[in-house]
Amino acid sequence: MAGIIVKPRSRILHGHDWVYGSEILKTFGDPADGGLVSIRDGRDRLLGTGMYNSRSQIVARRFSRQRQELDLDFFRRRLGQAIEYRRRRKIDLRACRLVWSESDGLPGLIIDRYGAAFVLQTLTLAMDQRQELIVEALKKDAAELAGPDFVIVERNDAPVRRAEGMETRAGLLRGTATVQRVEILGLEFEIDVLHGQKTGFYLDQVENYRSVADWAFGRRVLDCFANQGAFSLACAKAGAAAVTAVEISAEAAAQIAANARLNHATIEAIDANVFDYLKQREADGAQYDLIILDPPSFTKTKEKLHDAMRGYKEIHLRAFKLLSPNGLLATFSCSHHVGVDLFRDMIAESLVDAKRSARLLATYRQNADHPILAAIPETEYLKGFLLEMAPGR
Repeated sequence: MAGIIVKPRSRILHGHDWVYGSEILKTFGDPADGGLVSIRDGRDRLLGTGMYNSRSQIVARRFSRQRQELDLDFFRRRLGQAIEYRRRRKIDLRACRLVWSESDGLPGLIIDRYGAAFVLQTLTLAMDQRQELIVEALKKDAAELAGPDFVIVERNDAPVRRAEGMETRAGLLRGTATVQRVEILGLEFEIDVLHGQKTGFYLDQVENYRSVADWAFGRRVLDCFANQGAFSLACAKAGAAAVTAVEISAEAAAQIAANARLNHATIEAIDANVFDYLKQREADGAQYDLIILDPPSFTKTKEKLHDAMRGYKEIHLRAFKLLSPNGLLATFSCSHHVGVDLFRDMIAESLVDAKRSARLLATYRQNADHPILAAIPETEYLKGFLLEMAPGR
């Protein structure tokens, strides 16, 4: 097996599974992009086996601390371990992330399940080259979980694939039903797994939908960046006085309205740019008792972090101005580059500019089907806070 030797103080020596190009002392055996490499330290001790791609900033991703091939038996074993973990955590397997990349020992592989549909993403070159093996390994588990009419969809349209030198694509790999009706937290959703945002739904927020809705009874709720309207529907079910959901496209707003009808809920679904909508509602003198901010990631890179924080600050400033006395803000960031401390500092600055004070009532994180590895901080990306407006000082 070809291999690489890492420099002293490389992060892989401290438990991480990534090797950046700047951390490689030398390569040997002419490793091929998408192939496997033996990862060794300066004393020639084996650190594990990794996937190699010279075109990526992350040149090698370790998936085993031993010598290991990426064969059918390996994929079946790792898939089984991922499913067993979720069963043990009592995660509803009818709608969840079954496999999440490094967190399940399968770097770059994501598998989400929505009813009879299994949505596959291969975001690293090595996984992409072995997609047929992965699909073959998945078939047994898919049939056991969903029955013989299961569907497998490829959603390799994520821009991150370009960082690995791959093109984007999406399509059916097995079956025909790309729109699935799925129950999540007792709510019905129609999810388009081929065309929906991400793989069709924000699965990382499932428990947070319930937690935020616990505060919604009798409140006027504004759900910004509403996606499928899950926060809105959960709040409506919990007895909110009124719910408004805002998404940027007419198509998304129509889907929110359709999901509301499925659940016999009353939601005002508006297609608008959230930044413009908040500005207009402030000019109108509107007030809300619970505002939810769950935007898509404003940055995928450190280079654009400054611009991202300006965007976060603007929507928070306007939200604070729209909240009633004792009003609540549930706010989230799904960007790894926006750390918890930076996010809290931005919230504090926004409160100062809005001339408001707030109490921190709760913190939020990603759902348990998106496991966090202690030695890989990049696996923890979703953070959120619930704030209550306090009397002015």
